[in-house]
Amino acid sequence: MKTRITKLFGIEHPIVQGGMHCVGLAPLAAAVSNAGGLGMITALTLPTADKLTEEIRRCRDMTDKPFGVNLTFLPSVRQPDYPGYVRAIIEGGVKAVETAGNNPERVLPALQAAGVKVIHKCTSIRHALKAEKIGCDAVSVDGFECGGHPGEDDVPNFILLPRAAQSLKIPFIASGGMADGRSLVAALALGADGVNMGTRFLATEEAPVHQNVKDAILRASELDTRLVLRPLRNTERVLNNAAVERLLEKERTLGKKIQFSDIAPEVASVYPKVMYEGQMDAGAWSCGMVAGLIDDIPSAGELVERIMKEANSVIRGRLGAFAVQE
Repeated sequence: MKTRITKLFGIEHPIVQGGMHCVGLAPLAAAVSNAGGLGMITALTLPTADKLTEEIRRCRDMTDKPFGVNLTFLPSVRQPDYPGYVRAIIEGGVKAVETAGNNPERVLPALQAAGVKVIHKCTSIRHALKAEKIGCDAVSVDGFECGGHPGEDDVPNFILLPRAAQSLKIPFIASGGMADGRSLVAALALGADGVNMGTRFLATEEAPVHQNVKDAILRASELDTRLVLRPLRNTERVLNNAAVERLLEKERTLGKKIQFSDIAPEVASVYPKVMYEGQMDAGAWSCGMVAGLIDDIPSAGELVERIMKEANSVIRGRLGAFAVQE
């Protein structure tokens, strides 16, 4: 299946593994790339640029296929070593970067001069158009269904993707609610050039997280996520648990007076406890509504193969049967 995204990144299938904190490491990224998709190492999971260099080297030992690095720009009192991360990406020969968070304009010249293709995550058409204007090669359009940060507009993909197709000249992929071949075909029909999957790849054999995390996704339905941090205009979709209920109660009680310090116990430094130790109520962790469509834990390779087989079956079978014969 050839699309503008497969051509841009030199991959076989239009499937991208989303950057996920404490998850996007070499084992998963390499497995997705070996399956013909585009795997992603998450830079900020590595504490230093040197550690990112080591992880890139480790991933290259596991695959000879293209893979990328997610680089998220966050407001922080102690800024990560972004110049060092960019240097590690370039020196490591990585040719695909997924940027997210704040405007990536300051890193584009160095990356693109090194032949790196940049795809920026956006939750609105205005942000996607800005990414196109500053020179990003592609964008990931994240609908309201997505795990993590869906923005503040609450627009689902059935509206957001056609709007992106109307507005953008550069390629874009669909993120949020993507899990199988039907998702891929639907995204292509709505104008996207591929899909980005986070939660679905979290529930795979190679995802380097505790089994409790994967089991929680299997148990979850589409009704089991919650939106937190809305009063702080930093909305995040997370899987419901005891910590999330405490957080939501604080938001209800404190209202507009709430400060980050009030909810820090439920959101700060909780990912290692959840992802690596399996403490499922330690805090809030990102999960998409797509959990309701996930009922197994295949290998990344099995998952990608299944998605492509189902997508082709839907296109040639179900949709083909609807085509008017002239």
